[in-house]
Amino acid sequence: MASSEGPVVDRTPVVFIHGAWLRASSWESWAERFTRHGFRTFAPGWPGEGLEAGPPVAPDVLGGVGLDVLTDHYAAVVRALDTSPVLIGHSVGALVAQHLVGAEVGRAAVAIAPAPVGGVALPAEAARVWAPPAHAAESLVSLTARRFRQVVANAVEAAESDRLFARHAMPAPRRLLADLAAPSASALPDTGNAARGPLLLISGQEDRLVPDSVTRTVYKAYGDCPAVTDLKQFADRGHSLVLDSCWPCVADYVLTWLDAHGIRAQATHTSTRTR
Repeated sequence: MASSEGPVVDRTPVVFIHGAWLRASSWESWAERFTRHGFRTFAPGWPGEGLEAGPPVAPDVLGGVGLDVLTDHYAAVVRALDTSPVLIGHSVGALVAQHLVGAEVGRAAVAIAPAPVGGVALPAEAARVWAPPAHAAESLVSLTARRFRQVVANAVEAAESDRLFARHAMPAPRRLLADLAAPSASALPDTGNAARGPLLLISGQEDRLVPDSVTRTVYKAYGDCPAVTDLKQFADRGHSLVLDSCWPCVADYVLTWLDAHGIRAQATHTSTRTR
């Protein structure tokens, strides 16, 4: 028979979703910090990615990842959890996090430097990175260490940029980049859902890949929605703000924001067991 066991205290899950040209290891410091604060943390990679630095374990699989596939991948991760998680995404991962929380898959979301979609105006340098030549045959698009320094880690010293590149860089699927230019309606965030959980948008004001102006444009798109939507801008930070030496100030701001909106590391829910 089924019997209610009453309130059960569980640790709130946090799902980290990484972005283009980075791997899941870019969240390792965040996962450690959030775990120390009592959260359960998950940083699943993209299909075909692999766990260690170096080439993807299944480049043919990774090369076939588009925006819909990526969104479905993380939706499955979230739905497999027994408690609705906080979603924290960076770049393309921030776009996925917005989509999921807008579909009420996840209790809150943090979107850091959300990837541009649907022809959002970009400076020429950033536009060239997001839209590589269509005639190239390779299914994966890589950044060189020099290009990584120019557009991802431009706000840190060259030595730090090189360390970040060696540890965390990964090619991006060409199909995914094409989808960002012409996304399907099913992959776009629902900016008008008043029933969704709180959303925090974060930008780095020196970001060359997703300029602060792009994140502000995203923020304005939520202007008519009564659900909580906040914006935080970090001065002197580039696109690498989630993994370079200044990541703690960003992570601590997110922890404070979650707490301010009543999202604590300990979640209470009702457990019903069959016996």
